[in-house]
Amino acid sequence: MAEILLETNKIIKDFPGVRALDEISFKVRENEIHALCGENGAGKSTLIKVLSGVYPTGSYEGEIILNGEKKEFANIHEAEKNGIAVIHQELTLFEELNVAENIFMGNEISHKGYMDWNEMFSQTRNWLKKLKLEGVKPSTKVGELGVGKQQLIEIAKALNKNSNLLILDEPTASLTDSEVELLIDILRDLRDEGVTCIYISHKLKEVFEIADYISVLRDGQYIGGDEKSNLSEREVVNMMVGRSIEQMFPNKSKKAGKEILRVENLNLDNNEGQQILENINFELHEGEILGIFGLIGAGRTEVANTLFGYLPGSKQGKIYLEGNEVDIRSPKEALEKGIALISEDRKRFGIIPPMSVKENISISFLEKFKNLFVIDENEEIVRTSEMVDKLRVKTASLNTKIVNLSGGNQQKVILAKNLLETPEVLIMDEPTRGIDVGAKQEIYELMNSFAENDMGIIMISSELPEVLGMSDRILVMHEGEITKEFDNRKKDISQEEIMVYATGGEMNG
Repeated sequence: MAEILLETNKIIKDFPGVRALDEISFKVRENEIHALCGENGAGKSTLIKVLSGVYPTGSYEGEIILNGEKKEFANIHEAEKNGIAVIHQELTLFEELNVAENIFMGNEISHKGYMDWNEMFSQTRNWLKKLKLEGVKPSTKVGELGVGKQQLIEIAKALNKNSNLLILDEPTASLTDSEVELLIDILRDLRDEGVTCIYISHKLKEVFEIADYISVLRDGQYIGGDEKSNLSEREVVNMMVGRSIEQMFPNKSKKAGKEILRVENLNLDNNEGQQILENINFELHEGEILGIFGLIGAGRTEVANTLFGYLPGSKQGKIYLEGNEVDIRSPKEALEKGIALISEDRKRFGIIPPMSVKENISISFLEKFKNLFVIDENEEIVRTSEMVDKLRVKTASLNTKIVNLSGGNQQKVILAKNLLETPEVLIMDEPTRGIDVGAKQEIYELMNSFAENDMGIIMISSELPEVLGMSDRILVMHEGEITKEFDNRKKDISQEEIMVYATGGEMNG
């Protein structure tokens, strides 16, 4: 039996009006990959910040025991000196500096007051070889590397400080499938060399592929854990959400109604004259969920942005709304005509971080709250409060900053913003990206309720089970074209069929 490397004893962390961690006690053994699962808002990030010194001793109750000794960290540097390093979802590298400079940042090698670049470049080459980045040079600027390679540079930077406990927070959120496989292989190699990992992810398939042990947090409490071999995905989901999710995708009873949107021969060229979309034709009906699937670069998001009036180039073709041709040139025009868009990039285009929940909801329709030359704040509070209640947004108050909400609740606030004036067409680009299984089900239920009220929904998603589970019809795109349309009302389409057309192939026969 492996020795216990890390133990927490009744960790309590309170924020004003909220207990984020409620007597968390769990153990991590040496030389294992310990997955930590839980819905957004379960307390995972808060626990990481306690373990890594972001929240110093004295700001929480309870004990951290490392290698059998009680530890008190006043800051991140003290945690790092004790071998604890965190790889955050948002990378902390300096893109204008080279790989060697990033790896040795704050841990430089010097002799007699001079930087020993020869030694640092030599050690960097060893790290690059170890992490299977042979094509990258120590002198390469980090900004020239893709996200997957930057993630590995971040790991080298952490291990270079002699870390033996590596905490990875949603490390694959922005990675391709091949980059995920590479990362998993490297983490297994590191485990075999004596590095212990706490691996945080909401992707259960990934967790079951890599983890030795799985622990679950829910609502700030430690629910339990066990060897991976003793657990099923269903059991972990039940522990995460506190209820059995027998059917992830809710049944949809209402049939599609009249046509509300039609796109004819839509073509889009970018500002360099390159064709992005070619001869896009489709229609959308009342109460219908139209799924659009394609691989990266297929043009799915470009379709959404064009319909919403965000034009990164020039377009040709016709768009009809309720039978009338429209020429939408801005998002403001789109909203006025009844088309709303939930962007795939929640942080860049969905939320305004410094603002409150109330301000994020009302920002797109402030004109509606004008009373002469001022905002009618009472009306604003009433309307935004109604949306918070309707969408079951979990927030301490309307004045809570949106960045303090979980990913799933941020997504609900973005929905509320777009539903303040009920649209006819709701475009949802990756509606459940980065949110946990419980929040996903809530989003699916909301989508169905919108469709029941005759709203037409275009859902763009990279997750095939989601596309198959939610869509009435499915459009498959490849390199800017629609390669196939499926009628999915009988739910008898296979993932393999869709992938054939998403990769530009055709079914035999």
